[in-house]
Amino acid sequence: MINVSTFRCVLCLFVFILRVQSSLAQQATEVGDSTASQRVLVLLDGFQNSPAARYGTVALSVRRVRDGEPIIGYNSRQTLSTASTLKLVSTATALAVLGPTFSYTTVLAYDGTIRDSILTGNLYLRGSGDPSLGTWRYTGLPDTPQLLAIWSDAVRRAGIRRVQGRVVGDASVYSSLPTPDTWPYGDLGNYYGAGLSGLNINENLYRVFFKPGSSVTAPATVLRTDPPLPYLALHNTVTTDAPNTGDQVNIYGAPFGNGQWLTGKVPLNSREFSVKGSLPDPAYFAAYALTEQLQRDSICVDGQPLTYGPGNPTPANPPKRTVLYTHRSPALTELAQQTNFQSINIYAEALMRTAAGRLSPTARTNDEAIEAIETYWRTKGVDLAGFRMRDGSGLSTVGGLSADNMTGILARMTQEKQFPAFYETIPVVGQSGTVRSLARNTPAAGNVRAKSGSIEGVRAYAGYFTAANGELMAFSLMVNRFTPGQNRSVSAQIERLMAAMVGLK
Repeated sequence: MINVSTFRCVLCLFVFILRVQSSLAQQATEVGDSTASQRVLVLLDGFQNSPAARYGTVALSVRRVRDGEPIIGYNSRQTLSTASTLKLVSTATALAVLGPTFSYTTVLAYDGTIRDSILTGNLYLRGSGDPSLGTWRYTGLPDTPQLLAIWSDAVRRAGIRRVQGRVVGDASVYSSLPTPDTWPYGDLGNYYGAGLSGLNINENLYRVFFKPGSSVTAPATVLRTDPPLPYLALHNTVTTDAPNTGDQVNIYGAPFGNGQWLTGKVPLNSREFSVKGSLPDPAYFAAYALTEQLQRDSICVDGQPLTYGPGNPTPANPPKRTVLYTHRSPALTELAQQTNFQSINIYAEALMRTAAGRLSPTARTNDEAIEAIETYWRTKGVDLAGFRMRDGSGLSTVGGLSADNMTGILARMTQEKQFPAFYETIPVVGQSGTVRSLARNTPAAGNVRAKSGSIEGVRAYAGYFTAANGELMAFSLMVNRFTPGQNRSVSAQIERLMAAMVGLK
């Protein structure tokens, strides 16, 4: 006779095995039964159960782009934080909707009349959301100091020596707040948390220079900012740390605020040490900087700088403006490449909002823009179950999507005529961009094109690779809530996965 307690134990074990098998079936799927596929799944299981990730989530989706067929799916339906891999969605959408030759324009204009070298009226800098205006990244295009000189020269060539009015930074192309409401407050004062304006300049950042103290824990002194920002109050509590400790400064501030708080530490062995912060009101800075440039060039401006935009709308029935100078940005392909190679948040936000504005001219807010982007890909047949996009760059800590969402969009993008241009905007593993040091001397190097993403507790990569059988594949790999202090282990296991992925057939 079978002992009742023994029977119950056997039954419980049988039920447990069934549940484990069901769980594994849900989290890991594959097409075919190749050795390469099994190796990838074994690596994924080992990664998920390792000390580095056992309390978090590892997800991978690999999809054949020719027909959209899923090849590998491991936790691939879970909505997870994408970090900066979300920039692929923004740049793909922008290129598909706007075209690779699209460029932004920024216009210098005036209203009123010019008589006896006196302009009775205002000067205007009218933005269209160009994130690259005044940047230093492009050879042959003016950076901010050069651009200010060009604008001043255009005013002088118009015969203006005095402005009986103001310089107005017109950012009214957008009426919503510069940053999504899901961005962490602690990021907003730092350069990577710079908000999107209708009139961006210098990538909406500035540098603050510190002189470290004479010993560890001694106060560090603020020397200057570049560009100068005399209207911005900086509250400094930064101290000095040991030599070679790097940037430990955090800047706290908010859009349109006139004060920022500098906290943290700078290294002892530096003559001076610079940190990048975000301009609270880029449109105001543009108007202020041009006013100062005109004054230096002996063109008097009577009034104080002014802005149009969120909280200060353009007056009803504005006077007609006469254009003095038009600046054009680099082509969209170049902007998208910088977005993906250098992972510039403000570029991604701008491209997302501009593409959404083309898709839905009534989309005036961040949420409306995201809705337009989501609708666009749904109408193209992409399954977006679990899609929770909250911004264009991936800085939001509450946004997310599944690995299957990402590979669905990437696979569908290959059917667009702009795909070759998009493909070239993605860095090559082991060679370029933010992945130039990843998986060197492995089969993934030179094959995988990937956008990286990293925020606290998150590592992610997404893009394309060519499989062993010559098929182009889309992939998305996300690691969320990995164990603190396990960065090296996470990197090593990601590299092993990438090397194994390219062996798929």
